[in-house]
Amino acid sequence: MVRRTKEEALETRNRLLDAAEVLFQAQGVSQTSLQQIAHQAGATRGAIYWHFKDKAALFNAMMDRVTLPLEAEVARASAGTGAEPMDEVEHQMVEALKLMTTDMQVRRVFDIATHKVEYTHDMESVQQRHLSARNGCVVEFEKAMVADARRTRKRLPIPAPAAAQGLHALISGLIQNWLLDPAAFDLVATGRQAFRVYLAGLGFTRPAGDPS
Repeated sequence: MVRRTKEEALETRNRLLDAAEVLFQAQGVSQTSLQQIAHQAGATRGAIYWHFKDKAALFNAMMDRVTLPLEAEVARASAGTGAEPMDEVEHQMVEALKLMTTDMQVRRVFDIATHKVEYTHDMESVQQRHLSARNGCVVEFEKAMVADARRTRKRLPIPAPAAAQGLHALISGLIQNWLLDPAAFDLVATGRQAFRVYLAGLGFTRPAGDPS
């Protein structure tokens, strides 16, 4: 009986998160009430407060169900595989872009996180989560650039922190613009080309091949 109760609670929680994804994407986070989410999920308002403290907690739980592009891939790159640092960053970036184009849930949640949320006072924890993920990516990009510059004995034309910020802005900007109109351009091919052109401007040379 206890096991069944836990399973039922988990099922209700997942229904609430599924409903939140649908409504947040359709009408925005600020325009979606907890009551609407409960109704969409076929649950009571009380069920939401049993599982989530408030809308921000529900939003963060929704984010926890998927690993967004760049977060996981950059973490893997920083772990190291024996490849050159920027080669590994490029590989993981391409994998992240592929995930965005093939996994509909990842695409939906990223769309919500970038286009459908307002960082109001009651969503401060959501903003902090976004900043933490962004800053983590930038730090790993900077580490890879510095390591590759030392390996090749090159001097970056701009400070490494600025170069890392620019690379993150390039990739995240491509994803956000692609989400506005996925038919406008090939995200993976364009991302790889833009990545290599950006690095060339910093003095890095990339292999001429087109890795899978």
